[in-house]
Amino acid sequence: MTSFPKEIHLTAPIPSEAQHILSKEAVEFLAILHRTFDGRRLELLENRKKVQAELDKGKPLTFLPETQHIRDSPSWSCAPPAPGLEDRRVEITGPTDRKMVINALNSGSKTFMADFEDSNSPTWSNMVLGQVNLYDAIRRQIDCEIGGKQYKLSENPAVLLVRPRGWHLPEPRLLIDGKPISGSLFDFGLYFFNNAAELLKRGSGPYFYLPKMEHHLEARLWNDVFALSTSHLGLKQGCIRGTVLIETLPAAFQMEEILYELREHSSGLNCGRWDYIFSFIKKQRAHKECVFPDRSEVSMTVPFMDAYVRLLIQTCHKRKVAAMGGMSAQIPIKNDADANERAMAKVRADKLREVTAGHDGTWVAHPALVKIAMDIFNENMKGPNQYHIRREDVTVTDKQIADPSVPGKITEKGVRDNVSAALSYCAAWISGNGCVPINYLMEDAATAEIARVQLWQWVKYSSKTDSGKTITPSYLQTIFSEESSKVSKLPGIDPSHVKIASEYMSGQVKAEWPSDFLTSDLLVHLEGVGTVGGGGSKKSNL
Repeated sequence: MTSFPKEIHLTAPIPSEAQHILSKEAVEFLAILHRTFDGRRLELLENRKKVQAELDKGKPLTFLPETQHIRDSPSWSCAPPAPGLEDRRVEITGPTDRKMVINALNSGSKTFMADFEDSNSPTWSNMVLGQVNLYDAIRRQIDCEIGGKQYKLSENPAVLLVRPRGWHLPEPRLLIDGKPISGSLFDFGLYFFNNAAELLKRGSGPYFYLPKMEHHLEARLWNDVFALSTSHLGLKQGCIRGTVLIETLPAAFQMEEILYELREHSSGLNCGRWDYIFSFIKKQRAHKECVFPDRSEVSMTVPFMDAYVRLLIQTCHKRKVAAMGGMSAQIPIKNDADANERAMAKVRADKLREVTAGHDGTWVAHPALVKIAMDIFNENMKGPNQYHIRREDVTVTDKQIADPSVPGKITEKGVRDNVSAALSYCAAWISGNGCVPINYLMEDAATAEIARVQLWQWVKYSSKTDSGKTITPSYLQTIFSEESSKVSKLPGIDPSHVKIASEYMSGQVKAEWPSDFLTSDLLVHLEGVGTVGGGGSKKSNL
């Protein structure tokens, strides 16, 4: 059993197959990261609250005047593409389950983003065994047999990227000096400490996706984490690459500043579009004019989404990095050929829109979509990327980014779809599954978050359905009850977790303001997580 210094406490046992992942040296490295950076992290999280308070009072978000010189300067650009990242035309994403890692790496995509964040439920086994699976994949020792079927890594697997949790989430099962470590630093630190040198030796590198940032100073924090970590391991500075997901409304006003802060480590920006819709609603929660119609009506062509996409492509290509498109979450509909063809047609149209707009690559959630997306990009993007498409014709104003005009109606079907999606996802997440098929879409936390804040805002502002019904807590309670019964009968769903999800959502729609993140709220319900020591269960020094 590994022995740690007395200031370091694990509140969950280390699985036998993960002893090498959570070695004494690796955990002491995590302690260095925590002690060096956690104070700044907490200050930046407090700053988010101040920005929200100003928004609630009516102060709009704008491009920052104090960083105008960064946006205007033609003298800086980001690092050149690292090995394996010059051509990223199709990226597949998914959690770190062993079978899914093998299937994603073998999918034919250019890269695979292994996800410790929104398509993952952060149970202790998911977080730790996910690290084991990536460790083994890098060393080509991941082949296994599951359910009598052999899974083997191909000769030329996709390039691996990793998404750690966002700055707001803790890892409650590792306490350092009595406080939980940041989930971001836990996920990044273990992966980097155990694999960076091996990746570089194999001609690749430690590549990351960075989620949920709301300010360029949060990007500066990541940059400093990268610099210290590289130095601590004696590796060459600049070997790390990070692609930032622009998935919050405040970050959309600071794209260039975010690239600037990470410029020696940057590999571009990504349109994290579903979380962006969630953030757009949440940040402008105090403004009735920002009430949206049905979730299905908020497409990539509505004004605020179109403006965000155009600005992201222009910004990335101005600074010579990748402008990555968004997720297609469709999964094959095996028992209905016509419905399947309609779904795949939507994927083709979405990918064609992205490549012709100037994106350098796109995301898919299922291996069956890789070829569809690849064919569209191969036909329309002959080189490895489109950095040369500068989009100098684009002018995007702050008002366009925050434009709440979305045509459409609120329907009872839209209300029910939101209730069903929120209950299904939350119940599955509590059960340990963060990647959930719902209506032939592979959904992660972003879908449930949009559903949650839409239900809240419809109640808050007494919105009416197209049939004239006012959306109230009592109106929703009937739907919660009906949909809970349906969700409880779904395979793999525990009815007790549906009850927790329903009670949580019922509380959310009655709240003065919605919570920041459902993943923060529901963390206490995960197996092995209690409330002692900032979210951990009973302390022990292993």
